[in-house]
Amino acid sequence: MKKRERYKKIISGAEVLLLMALHTYLYATLWYSYYSALIPKRLQFYRRGHWAVIAMYILVLWLFTKLYGGFKVGYLRLFDVIYSQFLSLFCSNVVLYIQICMLTRDYVTPIPLFVMTGIQACIILLWVFGCRFLYMKLYPPRNLLLVYGEKTPVDFINKINARKDKYFIKKKIHVSEGMEKIKAAIAECEAVMICETASHPRNEVLKYCFIHSVRTYVVPKVTDLMLMGSDEIHLFDTPLLMSRNQGLSGEQAAVKRLMDIVLGLIACVIAAPFMLVIAIAIKVYDRGPVFYKQIRLTRDGKEFEIYKFRSMSVDAEKGGARLAMKNDSRVTPVGKVIRNLHLDELPQLFNILKGEMSFVGPRPERPEIFEQYKKELPEFEFRLKVKAGLTGYAQVYGKYNTTPRDKVKLDVAYIEHYSVWLDLKLMLLTFKILFQKENTEGVDQNQTTALKGKKN
Repeated sequence: MKKRERYKKIISGAEVLLLMALHTYLYATLWYSYYSALIPKRLQFYRRGHWAVIAMYILVLWLFTKLYGGFKVGYLRLFDVIYSQFLSLFCSNVVLYIQICMLTRDYVTPIPLFVMTGIQACIILLWVFGCRFLYMKLYPPRNLLLVYGEKTPVDFINKINARKDKYFIKKKIHVSEGMEKIKAAIAECEAVMICETASHPRNEVLKYCFIHSVRTYVVPKVTDLMLMGSDEIHLFDTPLLMSRNQGLSGEQAAVKRLMDIVLGLIACVIAAPFMLVIAIAIKVYDRGPVFYKQIRLTRDGKEFEIYKFRSMSVDAEKGGARLAMKNDSRVTPVGKVIRNLHLDELPQLFNILKGEMSFVGPRPERPEIFEQYKKELPEFEFRLKVKAGLTGYAQVYGKYNTTPRDKVKLDVAYIEHYSVWLDLKLMLLTFKILFQKENTEGVDQNQTTALKGKKN
């Protein structure tokens, strides 16, 4: 298997080229046989003009597919790859139709485009299943050795077991058993997964795996993520890592605020009709208030009042503050729809325009829940380094019921790697999770917060 690993990127690259070649052929055929003839004669293209139009479409399709992970056949679940491919195809073909209308200076019929999209969808299905079959034949699930410290990481093991198509935990060993037993266990496995261990034993395992060329996966600590965002400095002949630990710089904050205002105004105009329909539906259902206001925390622990469309019954929190549960009976029929589509969050556009929130950042927590998390996990306060967001790293790569520890890690990763391009990427990726049910899944019935291991 180690020999085959060397050719994995070559194989995946060839698969991508095949898919893009088929898309190119389909669009070129459609363009030359139908849409190019609709361009006014005085604006007709020469040969290179046609090539440019086709190349532009393929570039847009490739960028969307790359962004949404549609090429990650062996990395994502089968359904996720298909979903990513279809979403990329939809976005690209919408852009394509707009481009065609601009070139022809008219609203042309989209029927030929629909036919092409249907053929593309069939090709995608054949491509995904074919690539998946080839991947599983060449790269069967990897036998893992799980090295752990503290208590047994049950939640993490459950996550790994959910991907039996990719990983198989062959052995588990606690760091207290010593390096000799760990080395012997490593020899029986193909890769090592290190989870929740102290720095010294972890470093020893890492060094041993490095020397013997053993693939290693490490669950990072919060401090590891802080170091990952450090700047490398070469003042001396000793490497230095500098962590600024200040959140966003002045110029980053200014650009982010300008982007929030511009995009916020555009989003309000686009969302206005949807907000009106939702408001009427909520009011008609139970005559209760349309909006739900709640105190949340933003940068530096500052409190503000967040706006949401009410998705629960009026007396939903008469027993105290708690997160939404799985199959929560407090959620109204209208609430189920708007929560699943994340439309209950639309009024937060006003929070963004007021400067209390940003489009991208850590999701704001309620003060009382924040204090509970902070008692169990002091590092939870690190999330307050930047302004709270409508969407964020933890929302795109996590779930509603992601544990506080994992939320901190995801949000610290965002803070340490912040850039305008990262914000734009996360906003685009947010569209991908809108229709994924697991991202809105509540906590268990015996939980009031996302803390695990006890009733809280």
